[in-house]
Amino acid sequence: MHRADSEETMELWDIYDIDRQKTGKLAQRVNGKSMPEGEYHLVVHICLFNAKGQLLIQQRQLDKIGYPGLWDVTAAGSALAGENSASAAARELWEEMGICHDFHGERPFYTINFPDGFDDVYLIEKNDVALSDLRLQQEEVRDAKWATLEEIEEMLDSGEFVPYYRHLVRVWFEMVKHRGSTTRE
Repeated sequence: MHRADSEETMELWDIYDIDRQKTGKLAQRVNGKSMPEGEYHLVVHICLFNAKGQLLIQQRQLDKIGYPGLWDVTAAGSALAGENSASAAARELWEEMGICHDFHGERPFYTINFPDGFDDVYLIEKNDVALSDLRLQQEEVRDAKWATLEEIEEMLDSGEFVPYYRHLVRVWFEMVKHRGSTTRE
């Protein structure tokens, strides 16, 4: 068994109720298994942009259970037991890419509810990240590069990118500099 697979099966998650309140119970991650009805877990996605408006993307390892070999956002993963959204985002970004970012006091740009939980999406800008400085997590990340919206849309069309909704990808690029749902500040 690959090391990443054995580590993933040992992950413990806090269980939340539908109102996003911790229930005090824990769940052990089991790949391919859904959460019981009425129980939810927390996931984070981090989209890191540079001053040129490019998104740092990663290529998933070929032996990953979900979307092997496809390109994905900068970092993502489930919050571990005891973590809040911000600490999970900081850990995932550090583990997968070797990038330190202080998420303390930072809220996600938005949350997407999915059948098994809550997905907090962070859109951040860092202008001092060079590809040569990245420390990729060998078990999970095969490669990394900067990409424009147009390049990612081409990758979506060719099946090389995790199949996010196209309009969702566009939202990342449009909202990185703006909070809220209106064009007025």
